[in-house]
Amino acid sequence: MNLYFDNASTSFPKPSVVAEAIASCITNCGGTYGRGSYPRVLSSTSIVEECRDLLGELVGLDSGDNIFFTANATGGSNTILKGLAATLKDKTIYTTALEHNAIMRPLEFLKEVCNIRVKTLPSELDGRVNASKLDEIDGEIELVIINHQSNINGAIQPLGEIAKWARGRGTKIMVDTTQSLGDIPINVAQLGIDYFIFTGHKGLYGPTGIGGFYARNPEDIAPLIHGGTGSNSDSFTMPVKYPDKFEAGTPNIIGAAGLKAALENRPVYQHTKADFIELIGEIESIPGVTLYRSSNLEFQGSLFSITHSVVAPSVISKKLSESYNIETRQGLHCSPAAHKHLGTLPTGTVRIATSPYHSKEDFDILVSSLKKICNV
Repeated sequence: MNLYFDNASTSFPKPSVVAEAIASCITNCGGTYGRGSYPRVLSSTSIVEECRDLLGELVGLDSGDNIFFTANATGGSNTILKGLAATLKDKTIYTTALEHNAIMRPLEFLKEVCNIRVKTLPSELDGRVNASKLDEIDGEIELVIINHQSNINGAIQPLGEIAKWARGRGTKIMVDTTQSLGDIPINVAQLGIDYFIFTGHKGLYGPTGIGGFYARNPEDIAPLIHGGTGSNSDSFTMPVKYPDKFEAGTPNIIGAAGLKAALENRPVYQHTKADFIELIGEIESIPGVTLYRSSNLEFQGSLFSITHSVVAPSVISKKLSESYNIETRQGLHCSPAAHKHLGTLPTGTVRIATSPYHSKEDFDILVSSLKKICNV
């Protein structure tokens, strides 16, 4: 039985090989990354670089050379956006209506320091971009930022159409894959994406504390963190070579070991897409419940949110936990822009985020428990 439905925060359980790889790295590897040439250093360096290449392979790149590690996707977004501050000065940026604060807060900072203008792409009621209206947008756009899958209603954006439109007008594209990478195929090379951010602890089923970003042209980005790299150590300035330019300090080698193992051992689904669609339908049929999802289930990710006309999200989530051992998250989920668009401010929603480890029986227990809580 698996009653953990908070996988949009961090996925659980992880594949057992993740813990084994982390333990092996701690007990057997020892050496640091890229700072020496003895066997332990070479082993640790190999772990990090193999993980980097596996990520590149996952997104359709020839290598992982332009993928850089940070602590999480937020570290990636801050490195990209603040590293582009000089380029973005006085420019216009477009986002979707469903962006997370990992994007919106750095943009708010850039509004103050370099006078950027942030606008929203034309959107449907569910927050998906209305691609048919993109050509109606006038003016020069420096950057378009796309939350590939919403962490509130699971809506998947029409990334291919948006990317084609952006490329046609010479606009750079940045994609937040925090909720999608590992679950939704994405080919960065084919789409012509300039930047994307990712984290290891959600759909990739790796540990917390490791994530990062990709940049097609890393030379355009100034480093966010300055410090030791093991290279150009006779200089006070950061090296320009990659990955050193963006990876000052000792990296999370243990996290890379766990993420590498997760990438090599993807989980097998214990439920079908039909089971998931049935789950949505059964919850939607509960009197008083409003379910927030993509209006077209063809573009629905593995999570959604609910509210009730009488029972507050905080009460639903608390009762699910205390009475039925079902773990969910309630509130605003760090995405006030999305909640504003969906009309769920200020209380937010109860978010239900599934994983491959859920069975249909787990879904049945969730539905039964919600019916009891919402039968007021």
